[in-house]
Amino acid sequence: MELLNRRNFLKTTAASLAIASLYSCTGKKSKSPSAKTDQLGITWEKSVCRFCGTGCGVLVGTKDGKLVATKGDPDCFSNKGLNCIKGYFLAKIMYGKDRLKKPLIRKNGKLVESSWDEALDLIASKYEKILKEDGSDAVAMFGSGQWTIFEGYAAVKFMKAGLGFVAKNGVGSNHIDPNARMCMASAVAAFMRTFQSDEPMGSYEDIEHADTFFTWGANMAEMHPVLFSRIMDTKLKNPDKVKIVDLGTQFTRVSQEADLFLGFEPQTDLAIANYFANYIIQNKLYDEEFVKENVVFKKGTTNIGYGLKDGGADIPKNAGAMTPITFEEYKKFVSKYTKKYVSKLSGVDEDKLEEAAKLISDPKRNVVSYWTMGFNQHTRGTWINHLVYNIHLLTGKISKPGNGPFSLTGQPSACGTAREVGTFVHRLPADMVVKNPEHRKIAAEIWKIPVEKINPKPGLHTIEMFRAIDNGKIKLLWVQVANPFQTLPNLNRYTKAAKEKDVFIIVSDVYPTKSTEVADVVLPSSMWVEKEGAYGNAERRTQHWNKIVDSPGEAMPEIWQMREVAKRLKVGNKTVADIIYNYPEETFYRDLWEEYRSFSLGRGKDLAPYDVLRKEHGVVWPYVLKDKKENGHYDFAPVWNKVKNTKSNAVSVKWRYNADYDPYAAKFLEEHKDKKTKIAFYKAKKNNYRATILAVPYEPPAEKPDKEYPFWLCTGRMLEHWHTGTMTMRVPELRRAVPRAVVNINPEDAKRLGIKRGDKVRVTSRRGSVEFYADINGRSVPNKGNVFIPFFDESRLVNKITLDQYDPISKEPDYKKCAVKIEKV
Repeated sequence: MELLNRRNFLKTTAASLAIASLYSCTGKKSKSPSAKTDQLGITWEKSVCRFCGTGCGVLVGTKDGKLVATKGDPDCFSNKGLNCIKGYFLAKIMYGKDRLKKPLIRKNGKLVESSWDEALDLIASKYEKILKEDGSDAVAMFGSGQWTIFEGYAAVKFMKAGLGFVAKNGVGSNHIDPNARMCMASAVAAFMRTFQSDEPMGSYEDIEHADTFFTWGANMAEMHPVLFSRIMDTKLKNPDKVKIVDLGTQFTRVSQEADLFLGFEPQTDLAIANYFANYIIQNKLYDEEFVKENVVFKKGTTNIGYGLKDGGADIPKNAGAMTPITFEEYKKFVSKYTKKYVSKLSGVDEDKLEEAAKLISDPKRNVVSYWTMGFNQHTRGTWINHLVYNIHLLTGKISKPGNGPFSLTGQPSACGTAREVGTFVHRLPADMVVKNPEHRKIAAEIWKIPVEKINPKPGLHTIEMFRAIDNGKIKLLWVQVANPFQTLPNLNRYTKAAKEKDVFIIVSDVYPTKSTEVADVVLPSSMWVEKEGAYGNAERRTQHWNKIVDSPGEAMPEIWQMREVAKRLKVGNKTVADIIYNYPEETFYRDLWEEYRSFSLGRGKDLAPYDVLRKEHGVVWPYVLKDKKENGHYDFAPVWNKVKNTKSNAVSVKWRYNADYDPYAAKFLEEHKDKKTKIAFYKAKKNNYRATILAVPYEPPAEKPDKEYPFWLCTGRMLEHWHTGTMTMRVPELRRAVPRAVVNINPEDAKRLGIKRGDKVRVTSRRGSVEFYADINGRSVPNKGNVFIPFFDESRLVNKITLDQYDPISKEPDYKKCAVKIEKV
């Protein structure tokens, strides 16, 4: 077996602009205001990368109706013209040989081509029958952090508003959840519980202002390479001052560049973070005035379960409860987490723990903490997010240039669509929730529907949604821009249910996947710049693009698909589409956006107008307008001159809650003159406008290695591939670079087992077995007793052996910890 030589791959592709030979697409396109044609006749238009949550701006090159090249957009502040290796091959992701071009219907066990009318009529008839017989609780939608913002908002209206006009129970369905549930729901939960507002307060510009970087379970060099290149640029400019501290369960490319690596036992990051808090307090390194002005202390419920039983039967009802405590009580709580105790628990040397604690608490240092799935995909993911906020709140290193906790996202619009639009089972746009009567009233007024049509009961989150299919409660599932039958943990259970239970499954996608294999109807979708769209990235930057090229065959956008189904659902002499999508065709996207935007105005979530988005190369929210007449809510004119970086009438806020940069904070301090700091957590009304420091302990994981299953398994991504490989495995250069998933094994473990690089091994858990080739001393070297396997390879489904455990608060699955054994085949 031949493992790839990555160095040779990079040598042969480094100079490539990834220009593809593409077949022609016909039809009307729309140029952006910034479109330019070069001397080669290539027209360049702005867009945003289709991959991770960094949100790199890209320029898309077309000629004669063909997409021929992509390159980084130097006018986008998120990436400043840089792209990673995946970004340079964007031109090829759309033109795989097996692109879906016609609807497919399963007949006699096989998917066969059909017309759009036949497929849509069948789908509508299934909706109508199930909604009238079983009600809206019997239908579900599984969406995506890759939905455009337009698509996500249309889906929310379809499910949470439109279906209520047809269902026998008279309310919409909240059984709509994005695949972002599986990657950043823990971050959402902790943001809301700490600040009562979602998403990071800082920006990528923090990188140029910071001198200390903590990466917690974040292999940024491969998962967010453009951002990591900026970190390395900062370090190279001042190598003696700038420090990188990497914490994780494997030695990665970030670890190679780090000044300090803390390789810890899985789950003990909880204990390490509590040790840092204890160190800060014991050494009186906390910012006393900041804490007094801006913080409340609470204690969380403990022993909250792991979501292993259907319906969360092992989770106490008060799992998310928080009880007020004093600073002295918090001090006593963390005092248990001494250097000696945490070293013994985590396996990290005492001197390394103390060195890291000194760096993160040093008043003279600017500190940014970054994390991704290592924190979020965690049975105590909400807790560990809280514990990092605790550190930054204690030290006051937050909402200031170069200082702050920063949760990175993995998908291009996990923030813009899943979080901001509210495509989760419990949410509405702009941080509103279905349980809140006032929020339902606001949504009903904007949507112009009776408030009674909005279901006040949160729906089934992802894991319970698919368990409900197995239990016969969900009768119809529509999957859009996602591949759950490759990504769900304990995959065997859910694939078997999809094939055997009485459930009608619709999948909208661009290529055949493991999910289309279980579908009753497959709808061919338009992809990326084949339709108008917008994404929102991790630094709150919204980026719009126009339709640039046509879709192949009969592929159509998901919005069109939902509208067509809605047109077939009758409500008296009207249709559901007449009620929820009643916008003129010529201004459909503008009107949809401005309606959605109205949720955000005046709430510190203000989005830019449609015409501004079309013109600019990304706009960060809150996008605050100076005058009440233009803004529609608040008059910021009295404090406008106190805010830095304001234009004549608008400002995009780089550092939320900081009165020097955020007009909302400046206005709040103008109204609360007793405040002594420039930081104002103006969204945290329930805590008297203070952020929460939460006392929660280390608790062990649901499943640990034992004599029979002696290894920890961690899954994840790698540089060349993205998610389930649906796009990147169809780019020849990327597929040649990494043609298959391998199991990464620690060299000491491999030697003990007699395993060499390239040997075939069987990885087995209590749920099944999968065979992989072994890699030893590869780019990621797991800590001793750990193995790492990426999940992009549909021919080797690692999720057949993962455990469907989840955080009882955020309901996010833990893909980072289960017990396995390894045998040489």
